[in-house]
Amino acid sequence: MDPVLLVILVAAVVVLVGVGLVTSRQRRRLPRLDSADQDTSGGIGRGTSGRDGQVLLPDDLEPGLPVGTGALDVPDPTAGRLQRLRGRLARSQSTLGLGLVALLSRPTVDAATWDEVEETLLVSDLGVAPTAQLVERLRARARTDGVVDPAAVRGMLREELLALVDPSLDRTLHTARAAEGQPAVVLVVGVNGTGKTTTTGKLARVLVADGQSVLLGAADTFRAAAAEQLQTWGERVGVPTVRGAEGADPASVAFQAVQAGVDTGVDVVLVDTAGRLHTKTGLMDELGKVKRVIEKLAPLSEVLLVLDATTGQNGLTQARVFAEAVDVTGIVLTKLDGTAKGGIVVAVQRELGVPVKLVGLGEGADDLAPFDAEAFVDALLG
Repeated sequence: MDPVLLVILVAAVVVLVGVGLVTSRQRRRLPRLDSADQDTSGGIGRGTSGRDGQVLLPDDLEPGLPVGTGALDVPDPTAGRLQRLRGRLARSQSTLGLGLVALLSRPTVDAATWDEVEETLLVSDLGVAPTAQLVERLRARARTDGVVDPAAVRGMLREELLALVDPSLDRTLHTARAAEGQPAVVLVVGVNGTGKTTTTGKLARVLVADGQSVLLGAADTFRAAAAEQLQTWGERVGVPTVRGAEGADPASVAFQAVQAGVDTGVDVVLVDTAGRLHTKTGLMDELGKVKRVIEKLAPLSEVLLVLDATTGQNGLTQARVFAEAVDVTGIVLTKLDGTAKGGIVVAVQRELGVPVKLVGLGEGADDLAPFDAEAFVDALLG
């Protein structure tokens, strides 16, 4: 063979191999939803006018293939996690529990003392109606039992507070497959600044620790760092992320994430949404549309509302509006270790009629814990 021709052939092979390697590392681009698939009952909202609506999907997003290389984190077991973090919670909640024990252990519990009890409960964000109920029950028991011993008072308080927190509520995180070929789908919603994206990443760790396969959908396409942040959380435990270009249609990203979950056979798809002010009607409507688009592929197993526990009663107004928009099924209270106002647990459950299912108790990756009513009340009482 002509030496010149041989050199040309070798060079061509090298170029082709190089192109193949580069292409294999690139992400596939999936188009945004066709008009037939989109919810057209109104505009999606932000990101629909001339923005890049393509969705990015990892190349290795195939059944049974973990994403990422190198050693993965092994999340802490979730069983008993709140018990392990109880000391942290108890330190921040001591004002409520220990204050009540001290008041009711006085030799003489008079009208002024009951006023102080009521004030302590109101300051703890318990809410007016639950406070009145608890004070009435405590006064009735004090008249009947005449208890002043701190241990007896503590026992009485524990029973009454536990009744308010309501251990009978179903706090199960419903993440079982909806049907054959359909993953469970969890939609995570909330206002700006509640730690929603971080909570979604931590929730992925909770599910991985419980042995479930997970896929993340980064439908917050309006905060530049949100998708990167969520993808980083996923990569640490081998969980892939479906994400869109900045400004992409969030409903399209959510749809493609669930579609990818169906195609790859994962157990759970977690969809993170953009934080939005509850007063912005258009953005709340957009959230409803994201929900409806997802339901074209699979029913929603959970809609989790992330609330910042330190906002207290202000969070209840937010909660009401979100509940109306997307039928919230559970509450995630973040920063619960940073407030002495433990009564917010009772207040938000009363307001929405749905349980607190998860609580955030710190900055650590595994500081998101399934809520346990008894462990929580014990922490309140120090």
